[in-house]
Amino acid sequence: MKNSKELPAGEREGLLKALKARFEKNMDRHKGMEWDNIQAKLEANPDKLWSLNEMEITEGEPDVVGQDKKTGEYIFMDCSPESPKGRRSLCYDRAALDSRKEHKPQNSVIDLAESMGIELLNEEEYRGLQKLGKFDTKTSSWIKTPADIRKLGGAIFCDYRYGTVFLYHNGAESYYAARGFRGSLKV
Repeated sequence: MKNSKELPAGEREGLLKALKARFEKNMDRHKGMEWDNIQAKLEANPDKLWSLNEMEITEGEPDVVGQDKKTGEYIFMDCSPESPKGRRSLCYDRAALDSRKEHKPQNSVIDLAESMGIELLNEEEYRGLQKLGKFDTKTSSWIKTPADIRKLGGAIFCDYRYGTVFLYHNGAESYYAARGFRGSLKV
């Protein structure tokens, strides 16, 4: 039986072509890296390709932004100019979603990220991404919230305004049309 998280050949080839084109267009994000090495890792990990496809179809525009020095894994992050359109209007987690009595969003950030097989960016990763370009100049993105903040009912998000990354808080049950989330994946 075929793994349900494995793309059909045609979709796999289309995704690899899109990722390679984005990689070549944005060489400043991954200086010194070679696409052939990255593609070999991707082809050896079909579940990771499936996750990258989920990032792609939700308009995250995943691209390589680094390499883990300890494991050698390549790090992909959502590099869409604004928070991915297919991942907006979500409250932070399942507890927040369940606490809403009416006007519930379709999902939560944590549940969707988990179903996609990706990690939510933390503050350090979000700030690192902003060194590679200007992201979220009109939108904002939920980021991984420390347990002590979440325990008190809050969640945090970031955006980029006035040449600065801003970190904010909101109730975890809130959701907005201009707030989504960015993810990362190691391959």
